[in-house]
Amino acid sequence: MAPLITNVFTADPSAHVFEGKLYVYPSHDVESGIPSNDNGDQYDMNDYHVFSVDTLSGIPSGAGSDNATSPPKVTDHGVVLRAQDIPWVSKQLWAPDCAYNAATKEYILYFPARDKSADNTFRIGVAVGPSPTGPFKPDPEPIPGSFSIDPACFVDDDDNKTAYLYFGGLWGGQLQCYQGAEDGSKFDGSQAGPHEPNSDSAPALHPKVAVLDASMRRLASPARDLVLLAPETGKPIVSTDHARRFFEAAWMHKHNGTYYFSYSTGDTHFLAYATSNSPLGPFTYRGKILDPVLGWTTHHSVVEFEGRWWLFYHDCEISEGKNHLRNVKVREIFYDKEGSIVLEKP
Repeated sequence: MAPLITNVFTADPSAHVFEGKLYVYPSHDVESGIPSNDNGDQYDMNDYHVFSVDTLSGIPSGAGSDNATSPPKVTDHGVVLRAQDIPWVSKQLWAPDCAYNAATKEYILYFPARDKSADNTFRIGVAVGPSPTGPFKPDPEPIPGSFSIDPACFVDDDDNKTAYLYFGGLWGGQLQCYQGAEDGSKFDGSQAGPHEPNSDSAPALHPKVAVLDASMRRLASPARDLVLLAPETGKPIVSTDHARRFFEAAWMHKHNGTYYFSYSTGDTHFLAYATSNSPLGPFTYRGKILDPVLGWTTHHSVVEFEGRWWLFYHDCEISEGKNHLRNVKVREIFYDKEGSIVLEKP
């Protein structure tokens, strides 16, 4: 698939439809010059751009952007938030997301970054703006009780329009540093890097979910595990099951009343998904969405636009395989009669 955005390096695309237009909120890769390591220090991004797309109608059914009869026109709205403008941030603006609060008529940009503590701990912050492209003004402190990376906000279509925040990431995302402290109250910096459980009997570390309050800028209650179950046992996926366990890149969407939680498996490089009848789970593993792409990381979003469903993801085509210099892509996806996600039209 041909890259959707080529003027800058982009990754981790969170796609949403706001005001009838498709907006993409990616991280902005730069050449840091930092050697690669398991803590992800080479991903030293320091600002965010917002992109918009008027239509994807030029992409034939079942295809991606490289098969478009007319390439999608992408507008770069420029830098909307910089690390230097956020009081609590020291470095590394990683994968963001955005949501609309209908009650306050505000657009809220969620982002992870390292704070200024001695451990450079990852927290999740918010910045608020009047439009999908900002300008976004950051809150002076991160969300109380927040930790780790990859925030994804899902606003349900229930009567209360309940908003949820999903997050978490292993290794450089520090999720393993909170083992035994589900609310993020205890950080063990000695477990930085790949210090996850590794046992055929121990459950894998779960992603986190929290209900947001009415402002959508605070947690209404402490974050809890979003449990992922193996379908053959009905029990949590074990830590050695690297082909199915959660690693990072949480995303939630809803299709025909079913909640779909999708994620990256990390060192096995799959995009996988699980389903539930509740946004709080538990979720049962259903399969892969996408096989490994060029590059180490994989991170995505799923959105309905113009009556079709789209998978946004990234690889390293433009940089010819440099893992920290990525580019966003898009392709259409489908659902079969059992509700499984498939890449070919049933």
